Amino acid sequence: MHDLKFIRDESEAFDRGLARRGRVPCAAGIVALDTARRSAQTALQELQSRRNDASRRIGQARSRGDSADALMAEVAAAKDRIAELESEDRRLAEELDAMLSSLPNLPAADVPDGLDEHGNVELRRWGTPRDFDFAPKQHFDLGEALGLMDFERAAKLSGSRFVVLKGALARMERALGAFMLDIHTQEFGYTEISPPLLVNDQTMYGTGQLPKMAEDLFRTTDGRWLIPTAEVSLTNLAADEILDEAALPQRLTAQTACFRAEAGAAGRDTRGMIRMHQFTKVEMVSIAHPEQSEVEHERMLSAAETILQRLDLPYRVMLLCAGDMGFSARKTYDLEVWLPGQGCYREISSCSNCGDFQARRMKARFRPKDGKGTRVVHTLNGSGLAVGRTMVAVLENYQLGNGAIAVPPALRPYLGGLETIGA
Repeated sequence: MHDLKFIRDESEAFDRGLARRGRVPCAAGIVALDTARRSAQTALQELQSRRNDASRRIGQARSRGDSADALMAEVAAAKDRIAELESEDRRLAEELDAMLSSLPNLPAADVPDGLDEHGNVELRRWGTPRDFDFAPKQHFDLGEALGLMDFERAAKLSGSRFVVLKGALARMERALGAFMLDIHTQEFGYTEISPPLLVNDQTMYGTGQLPKMAEDLFRTTDGRWLIPTAEVSLTNLAADEILDEAALPQRLTAQTACFRAEAGAAGRDTRGMIRMHQFTKVEMVSIAHPEQSEVEHERMLSAAETILQRLDLPYRVMLLCAGDMGFSARKTYDLEVWLPGQGCYREISSCSNCGDFQARRMKARFRPKDGKGTRVVHTLNGSGLAVGRTMVAVLENYQLGNGAIAVPPALRPYLGGLETIGA
């Protein structure tokens, strides 16, 4: 949600930010709605004050034995007009809220211009892709040949974009999640959380999934939503809270199942585990002081990079352009891991600083040390990492010529010392 005061005071800057996101400038319309609502509220308050004064004078007139008919008529007329103004105030508030809630966050000043992935900027690379003395296979060919990855039976159970993992690969999925959580909690100070997977409308609204992205979500028959990422549950733990400044930053992490309808993904990644309706992800969330959120963003990125480095998986860091960022983000880094089976880098993590955008929607605040008033927190989120995509990267980067998979040394303690996964 955007700050109305900023839109009133900096209309041109607001419109420039929207234009960078590929949106039509609309500050003038927002200001006009806000002005109309403020006028209605002022008129309402003045009329309520006059009605209260007339009611007081009715009592005084009656105590003197004087007629109060004119005053009673004034109160009755005021009552009808108050109802009209209250209705007008609600209508304008709903219209203003609908307009504001449909607009994405504004990009930070150092975010590059661009309307899609072609405008993203590569910042650096880590690791060297391995040279194979055979043609590397894609993960689904490897997993199916091992008899440990079954898309056919998953489709029988649930339809397309699901998988059944068996044996060592099911164990690897569990091991990867534990490996990631241990690093985040023991080395980076995140607190592990086990959050709900089903949330209500307000929770989805708080992090920006509603109302714009409803078609990409799964909804239950009782009106709740399956989370598309643990960001939703973790970030909303601060909703309607007033935190102490000394308690910031709050760093939270969770491994959860995630559910996405992939409504706009027709024809993309139809085979394999890259784009699933259900997948496992380890998520990081920070609730931060506004002056520390940029430092916290770099720290979060470092935590995600550490996972890839420990697994010795080559990757690159991308700074997303203004038009390719998620709805709630003001700045986003993507980590893209090298997949030799595809011969390209693919996204495995997004780390985003949302500034005060989500916090305003959630009414998440903190009380400064001097105790004067409250301020809005900043929120950040990042994948640390997508577990299924990490497994994809391990299978493709650690494949052997005989179809077996070498287990990364850092992961072996989580697999009982297993060094190789064979048929």
